[in-house]
Amino acid sequence: MGTYIVLSKLTDEGRKTMIKKPDRIKEVNGELEAMGGKIVNQYSLLGDYDFITILEAEDHEAITKMVMEIGSRGTIDTKTMAALPVDSLVKTLSGI
Repeated sequence: MGTYIVLSKLTDEGRKTMIKKPDRIKEVNGELEAMGGKIVNQYSLLGDYDFITILEAEDHEAITKMVMEIGSRGTIDTKTMAALPVDSLVKTLSGI
């Protein structure tokens, strides 16, 4: 399992949906988990993005499928980054 950071920005349609149905975010999280993701943590943000979601997925292909499916609905735009634990980085660099 890999760890991924997903920054999400609501579109106009997404903001309308959230106003009408604030629990929609939890429904979407359930859909991500049904696709094989595991939500580790999630925060609502102020600034350039509306949400940050830290999740685990099987691999790059799995997370790509998840964010493409969610993003294709037209309610959010996402930016996804793979995350490597610092301890793993240190171990990797120690072998150089």
